[in-house]
Amino acid sequence: MWNTAEKDDHRMSWRMLGWLLLTQIAVAFAGRSLAPLGPRIAEDLHLTMAQVGTLTAAVFLGQSLTSLPSGYLADRLGSRRVLAALTLLLGSSFALASFMNRYAWIVALAAIGGLGYGAMHPTSNRGILYWFPLERRGTAMGLKQMGVTAGSALAVLILFPLALRAGWRAALLVAALSVLGTGLLAAWHYRDPEEKRDPEEKRPDGRRKRADEAPFAWSAVSALFRRRTLWGISLAAFALTGAQMSLTAYVVFYGQERMGYPSYAAGLLLFLSEVGGSVGRVAWGFISDRVFRGDRWGVLLFIAASTFALNAVMALLPASTPYLVTAAVVGLLGLTVVGFNGLWMVAAAESVPREQAGLASGLSLSVGSLGVVFVPPVFGSIIDRTGSYGWAWGFLAAGALVAGAWLVYAANAQAHEKEEDTEEVHESGASASPQIRR
Repeated sequence: MWNTAEKDDHRMSWRMLGWLLLTQIAVAFAGRSLAPLGPRIAEDLHLTMAQVGTLTAAVFLGQSLTSLPSGYLADRLGSRRVLAALTLLLGSSFALASFMNRYAWIVALAAIGGLGYGAMHPTSNRGILYWFPLERRGTAMGLKQMGVTAGSALAVLILFPLALRAGWRAALLVAALSVLGTGLLAAWHYRDPEEKRDPEEKRPDGRRKRADEAPFAWSAVSALFRRRTLWGISLAAFALTGAQMSLTAYVVFYGQERMGYPSYAAGLLLFLSEVGGSVGRVAWGFISDRVFRGDRWGVLLFIAASTFALNAVMALLPASTPYLVTAAVVGLLGLTVVGFNGLWMVAAAESVPREQAGLASGLSLSVGSLGVVFVPPVFGSIIDRTGSYGWAWGFLAAGALVAGAWLVYAANAQAHEKEEDTEEVHESGASASPQIRR
C-alpha cells in the first residue's frame, strides 16, 4: 500500500505525463503536417517526388541539428522552459511558411521549425525519466510517443480535408496556431520534479545555482560518444526512421498513383499507418516492461524483422490488390516501423546514467534523424528514375536488415559495457579503501 506522499507523487507523475502527451500531439500535428499536405503542395508548386521527400526531410534536418543541444538545455534548464521555447519556434516558423510562394523558402522555414520539433523528444524524455521509475518507464514513454502518431493521425483527419477545401496554406496555418496555443498552456501547467533534481546544484553558501551557471560538461559528451550501445541503437534508428518517414511521405502518392485509389482512400492509408503507430508505441513499451521485464532488444529485433517482411510485401503487391489487403499491410507497417520510437527512446536513455539521459536522447535523435533527412529523398529519387514503387520499397526492406544487424551489435555491446562499468566501480572502491583506512 502507498502512503499519502507516494499517492500524490504517483498522481502528479501521470498528470505531468498528460501535459507532455498533449504537447507532443500538438508538436506532431504541426511538425508532421507536411506529409498529408504534400500532394496539395506538390500540385501547387509543381514538385518532383524527390522534392516532396526533401520538404519532409527538412523538418528532420532541423531535428538532427538541435537534438543534442536541446538535450543539454533540458538537463540544465528543465523541461518546462524548453517546452515553451520549442513550441514558439515551431509554430512561428510554420506560420510564416504558410505565406511563402517559393519552394526554397518553405524548405528553409521547415528546417527552422524542425529545430523546435526536434527539441521536443529529449525535453519530454527527460521529464519521463525523472517522473517515472524503471518498471513504468517503458509504458509512460510509449504513451508519450503515441502523441507523435496521434498528432499525425489528427493532421490527416483535419488538415488533409481542410487542404482539399481551403488550400494547403490555410491548413498549415491552422497547425501552426494550434501548436502555439498548446505550448503556452503546457508551459503554464507543466512542472519539473524539483525534488528529484541532482543535489549538486549548490553554491558554497548553500543557495541553489542558477542553471545557466553550470558549465558545459564536454567530458560527459565525450563519454557518450564512446558508448557502443548508444551508437548501435542510434544507427539502427537511422534505417528505421528513414523507412518510417518514407512510408508517411509517400503512402498517399502510392495509393493514388500505383494502386489507383481515390484521394480520400489514399489519405486513409496514411491515417491507418498512424493509428497503427499509436497502438505500437504503447503496446511495444508495455510488452517490453511486463513480458520482457525491461529487456528492449528482443522487441526491437522483432520490429526490425517485421519491417523487412512488410516492406518486401509492399514491393510485390500488384496494382490490382484489393484495398483492404493494402490497408492491412500499411496498418501493420504502422504498428511496427511507425510504432518503434518509444522503445528506441527508452533504450537510448537507459544506455547511460540517468543524469545524462537528455544528452543521450539528443545524440541518438541527432543520428537517427539523419535517416529521415537522407532516406525519403532517396526513396523519391528511385521512383523518379525507375518509375516503380517496387524498387523503392525493396530499398527500405534492405535498410531494415541493416537495422537488425545494428540492434544485435547494441545488445551485445550493452552486456560488455555493464561489465566494464561494474569493474570501474569496484576499482574506484578499492582505490578509495586505503585512504579511508588511513
